[in-house]
Order: sequence, then C-alpha cells, then structure tokens
Amino acid sequence: MLFVHIIILGISFYVMAILTEEFFVPSLDEMSKRMKLSSAAAGATLMAVGSSAPEFFTSLFAVLRPNGLADIGAGTIVGSAIFNILVIVGASAMFRRAHLTWHIALRDIGFYVVSILALLVSFADGKIVLTEALFFLLLYAVYVSAAIHWKKWFTFLEPKGGVDDVEEALTNNMIAQAMIRVMKYVIPHPRQKQSYYLVTFGLSIAFIAFLSHELVNSAVAIGDILSINPAIIALTVLALGTSIPDLLSSIVVARQGRGDMAISNAVGSNIFDILFGLGFPWMLVLMFRQDSVAVGTENLMSSIFLLFATVLALLFILVARHWELGRKSGFILILTYIGYLAYTILPLI
Repeated sequence: MLFVHIIILGISFYVMAILTEEFFVPSLDEMSKRMKLSSAAAGATLMAVGSSAPEFFTSLFAVLRPNGLADIGAGTIVGSAIFNILVIVGASAMFRRAHLTWHIALRDIGFYVVSILALLVSFADGKIVLTEALFFLLLYAVYVSAAIHWKKWFTFLEPKGGVDDVEEALTNNMIAQAMIRVMKYVIPHPRQKQSYYLVTFGLSIAFIAFLSHELVNSAVAIGDILSINPAIIALTVLALGTSIPDLLSSIVVARQGRGDMAISNAVGSNIFDILFGLGFPWMLVLMFRQDSVAVGTENLMSSIFLLFATVLALLFILVARHWELGRKSGFILILTYIGYLAYTILPLI
C-alpha cells in the first residue's frame, strides 16, 4: 500500500507540472494580454497564481479536509518557500550571474520578511483566527498595489519574455509530449485555441485541484503508514514536488541570461504562497466553519525560523555583492538546503 501511495505522489507531481506549464500558465498569460495588464501587475497577480497553483490547492484542500490538516498546507508552503529561496535562487545563480535591480529586490525581500514575521506571530499561540487571515490577505493586496504602481516611482526596464521561454523545461521529451496530446482531447490548448482561454483556465484549475486533493490524501496515508507526522512529509516531499516546475522554469530563464527574473519570480511566488496561499484557505474555514484553525508548531516553527534566516542571509549576500549573485553564492545556498533536508529527515531514520 505504501508503494501505491508513492506512485500516486510521483504521477500527480509530474502531471501537475505539465498541466501547469503547458495549459494553466499560458491561459493566464492570454488572460493578462486580453485584460491589458502591465507585466508588473500580471506577475504579481495572474502569474503568481500560475506558478503557485500546486502549493495553493494543496494548502486549500488540507485545511478543508473534514478533520482539518492545516499543518500539511502550512508545511507545504513553508517547505516550498525554503526550497525556492535556497535551491531555485541558488541554481539560477550557478547557471548565470544574476544582476538584480536593487529597489525591486529590496521591495520583494522587504515584503517577504514582513510575511514571515506575520507567519511567526500567527503561529506563536498554535492557532489562526479570522483577523490574522484577513491581515495576510490585506498585506498581499498592498504588495500587489505596490508592484502595479512601482514604475511610477522608479524608472527601470521591465524584463522581456513570457511563458514561451520556459515551457521547454518540462515538455521537451516524449513522455510529456504524449501526455500533452492526451490532455488536448479534454482541455483546449491555449495557443491553438486562444479564444477558449477561459475554458482552458477553468479546466486546468479543476484538474490541478483534483491532483492536489490526491497529494494531500497520499501524504496523510504515507505519514500514517510510516508513523511520521504529516507536516514532515509536507515540509520535504510535497514542498519539493510542487516546486519542481518553478525550478526547471527558472533554470531555463537563467540560461538565457535572465537570472534576475528567475530570482525575482522565486521571491514573488513565496510572497503569494504565504499571504494568499495560506490566508485565503484560512479565511474560508474561519468565516464558514469554525472559530479558529489549529496549527502544530512543533514541526513548523523551526522551519519558519530557518526560512527567516535564509532571507536575511540572501539580503546580506546581495548587499555585500552589490546586488549580484554568482556561482559561489549559488553553491552555498544549495548546500544549505541539503543541510536543511538532513536536519529534517535524519531524526526520522
């Protein structure tokens, strides 16, 4: 039975990655063009939803389960955030030296630090109440507003390129191409049938939601079989699996000489994950089902503190190196993530 759940996890991760990159994100890209959104507005809203959809729906279904497993949702997002900062930023820097626009990097890292601090304060008493959930959503609204109006306050060149540049990371192999052909019978391809982009968007959400539901169920089952707290599974396996699409996409972008975009997207996605990916599911439950959401702090707090430390370390490196990241810095970040995995997993062996 354990083997079956592991197979379900693997297949769900792979199908979700292809579905997100080939159908969901392109449909969002088409939507942003039709709405005539600026790249800053699209990146902070629609594109953030696209790259973070797996984490968001995993968090949503974990909280909405009858017995309420908020630890899995929070663990997936916290673990994914650590992966994004250490591995995605590190891998991007190793492939090509990244030159960041200082005020954009400072804006995103600043909002990110505030988000982590809000997470620490909310988790301190082991429960989430409605005012805390609403504060998360309000803070995300402030971030989106800042991203939209940033160009009025600072002059800078917006990065060029869209989802076309990153799809090859996941879809340039025979298995992926075969799966895409099958999916086209059910979901209109956003580039071949552009006028059906809303249908593609809706069906993609439905399938990602179903796969996320299966991920949560499999994580709970594996935890029960191995007598491991589900939060540990979420911090490691689910977090890594739901972040693979972002990693592959960021590597492609970094190879093209746009490592700054890869790093900015990693930090921006983390802001969405924490503030909206946790805040929105919490709000739904707290408004309609119960007075508070219990969160187990034993397995999460140390990871949140580590996440906070990694962000401060990243900021220190950027300032010390005049907002540049090279191969040496990337190697240190990836080595730190390996150490984090060892710290989390070895006590279980």
